Amino acid sequence: MNTLKTALGRLRIMGFLEGLSFLVLLGIAMPLKYIWQMPEAVKITGAVHGLLFVVYCILLIQVKIEHEWPLKKVGLAILASIVPFGPFIADKKLFGEVESTSNG
Repeated sequence: MNTLKTALGRLRIMGFLEGLSFLVLLGIAMPLKYIWQMPEAVKITGAVHGLLFVVYCILLIQVKIEHEWPLKKVGLAILASIVPFGPFIADKKLFGEVESTSNG
């Protein structure tokens, strides 16, 4: 199955990209700004991360509607997106279980 053909697949990819951009922001851009006085790194990485977060939230709404997710699950997915490494955990715990039940 092609991952990009389903809303859940797109959400999983966006979750990975959003999580990766958050780690780059925290682990690379923030030290560049505060240790080496290079604020441009945060401006660029922050803007990219912000855009990815918005797209993630839009895809999350789409998946909520298509799969009739309860608000608790949507809340956990949003919470996961604001915690470092959270999107990767959500991919296994929240998104992976939905995909396995819809394929089986």
